[in-house]
Amino acid sequence: MTEEEEVKKQTLKILESRSRERGKLIPILQDIQAKFGYLPREAMLEAANFLDIPESEVYSVATFYNQFRFVPPGKHQMKVCLGTACQIKGGKIVLDSWERELGIKVGETSANREFGLERVACVGCCAMAPITVVDDTVEGTISPTRIKGILLAFDLEKQKASEEGKKVKKSRKGKKAKSS
Repeated sequence: MTEEEEVKKQTLKILESRSRERGKLIPILQDIQAKFGYLPREAMLEAANFLDIPESEVYSVATFYNQFRFVPPGKHQMKVCLGTACQIKGGKIVLDSWERELGIKVGETSANREFGLERVACVGCCAMAPITVVDDTVEGTISPTRIKGILLAFDLEKQKASEEGKKVKKSRKGKKAKSS
């Protein structure tokens, strides 16, 4: 099954428990985004068909609200605070560093879907400015050097998982050889 077919199938599951009232569009879009992490084009088309409204209306509503995303989120989300305290303490420099290190702009996801980058108005940890929320962890007093360290930690974690996966495969091969 292709990704598009899977999106359509899952969207139809969401829609089957909904009424076909035009006023239900936003809750439907919220449910779709909760399922996929963003609004896939195929899902928006299904919502338009289900509610019998033009596709352009679904897109118009979805683009009006900041809560909706149109690209798949990264496995790891980086949210850079640009509230007043973070701005004063170098938030823009931090954001530029994330963009440079990840090779993406705000609102984008890396090609391998590993990382996504967002800008947020305020995290509420002003004493620790500048802030980046990495997944659900608040990282304070962020600098370009710390950004490199955070990314290095992800690389090391990935390498460790890869090595553990290789050990498991070797272990399975050894068990098969012994049982033969």
